[in-house]
Amino acid sequence: MLAFAVADGMLHFELAAAYEIFTAPQLDYDVKICGRGAVRVGRFTMEPDLGFDQLERADTVIVAALADVDEPIDLELVQAVRAAHGNGARIVSLCTGAFVLAEAGLLDGLRATTHWAHTDVLAERYPRVEVDPDVLYVDNGQVLTSAGKAAAIDLSLHLIRGDHGAATANTAARRLVVPPHRDGGQAQFVLAPVPSEEGHPLTELFDWVGKRLDQALTVEDLARQANMSSRHLTRLFKAVTGTTPLQWLHVQRIRRAQELLEVTDDSVDQIAEASGMGTATTLRRHFHRTVGVPPDTYRRTFRPVGGRR
Repeated sequence: MLAFAVADGMLHFELAAAYEIFTAPQLDYDVKICGRGAVRVGRFTMEPDLGFDQLERADTVIVAALADVDEPIDLELVQAVRAAHGNGARIVSLCTGAFVLAEAGLLDGLRATTHWAHTDVLAERYPRVEVDPDVLYVDNGQVLTSAGKAAAIDLSLHLIRGDHGAATANTAARRLVVPPHRDGGQAQFVLAPVPSEEGHPLTELFDWVGKRLDQALTVEDLARQANMSSRHLTRLFKAVTGTTPLQWLHVQRIRRAQELLEVTDDSVDQIAEASGMGTATTLRRHFHRTVGVPPDTYRRTFRPVGGRR
């Protein structure tokens, strides 16, 4: 039995997406929803098939995402998930469902992830968990965790691939119109924000930089263009983007490389030059370190079918 453990205050997107995947006709999962009475999920109310006590019968337990990680976690849910794990079940969390696993003690000493916006909270609240904010999902064997939203689909396909093979997983992916495989170690592709409001002191600078990413730029160049001191520019960058000017510039170069890999036939050498990385070797090193996969792998994953858009 593959059981979804649900409680009041969970989000419906990850739950509905995973349920749709695992109930596909070509799969042989015995899918059940386990909870206590009528359960409020997002703006919907649902009637579980079974109670929490039946989670101990499950081979796989999937814990959906919590809408508010600051709300108390349902104690009966935590105890039922812990009992299922003790009975040998594979325990999977989608997005912020990782907080339930952590509360049950199932992530102690393990590497885990959740939605990037909540990784700091997870790490602070559960210091025995090795929180990795830069991956799509983590497979520890019996315990698996995923990042937010689309990463729940990635982890679901990963489970199907392990249970039924690549061909079945690829069929499920085609039905969903999603990439058949994104490595769990791939980054969540979170890019540094930029202010969009008109009149912000950095808006014009960001536009100026965006047109010159193929050029060698220094903090002094940026400060001169913004008509402020390097020290003031650095403070402003930290306040707006949460990072330094050079770190932000690095992310913009990586983003430019991502865009060119997706929409052009340019070689990695050409993209390295256009993004200001200089050489293909430099681009490959920084791209892999930042994004989590090599440029060629990224292009194969995100390239539209049929080549250039």
